[in-house]
Amino acid sequence: MAEPIGIVTARDALSAATRRLGEAGIPSARLDAEVLLMHVLGIKREHLYAHPERRLDFSEYERYQAVLERRLTRLPVAYITGKKEFMSLEFIVDEHVLIPRPETEILVEEVTSRLKISPHKARPAIVADIGTGSGAIAVSIAWFLKTVKVIATDISADALTIARQNSEKHQVDHRVEFLQGDLVSPLAGRGLEHKLAAIVSNPPYLSRRAMAVVPPEVAKEPKSALFGGEQGLDFSFTILEDSRRYLTPGGFVALEAGYGQAKILAEFAKDVLGYDEVGIVLDLAGIERVVIAS
Repeated sequence: MAEPIGIVTARDALSAATRRLGEAGIPSARLDAEVLLMHVLGIKREHLYAHPERRLDFSEYERYQAVLERRLTRLPVAYITGKKEFMSLEFIVDEHVLIPRPETEILVEEVTSRLKISPHKARPAIVADIGTGSGAIAVSIAWFLKTVKVIATDISADALTIARQNSEKHQVDHRVEFLQGDLVSPLAGRGLEHKLAAIVSNPPYLSRRAMAVVPPEVAKEPKSALFGGEQGLDFSFTILEDSRRYLTPGGFVALEAGYGQAKILAEFAKDVLGYDEVGIVLDLAGIERVVIAS
């Protein structure tokens, strides 16, 4: 039983929230309780730790209970707070977009690293981000590479609205163009043949079997951003095949891949599609996470 409203401290509120979330089977109970309390109070973690005796007023207490109730439905924390950090930048997210994940940072780091040493320095590079979602990849590339122009596509108008907000938030909207349509198709008819330095994507890559066992939180994310067909490879195959006509000589495709998919994609790119050079990049857990085909 919580203490009467008006004398509940941050410490007590956290303890009670952690217990509630833990009893509901949420493995990240303590972390989630902290993030949600910081969200409600508008403070940073160091302030929360430094002032555990801080008292919640009636409004703060009620709002904290409300966000905890939402978390108990297994709604991801990022959807409740409306934000998620990616590449040390804060992104707006909602239930129309996939929540950016740490492993996708490997993809962005690989792309930006390659573009920094690109031989095409005489003119600004053009990069396409296919299936941009929240815009995390496109905006991050534009943020870290100040001369690059990015074209970001998505089939979802709602996702593009969020992506535009993120490009404005990080003041790169003058260098990121958003196009609605399926995968690479929005690039057609725009004079972009053989002009893109890179095409990058974190496509939907969960197989039917993987979709059946995703955690409850992942099941709350857009299925269209997760399900990649029976084996999880449909979108990746299509992007690899359709990208060739748009790449400049020396340009490359960079795709995030699911567990066990990278070698299949690499072989398809090299043996079936005839890409000259194909490589695989591991994530921090040693999983083959990114396929680069140039």
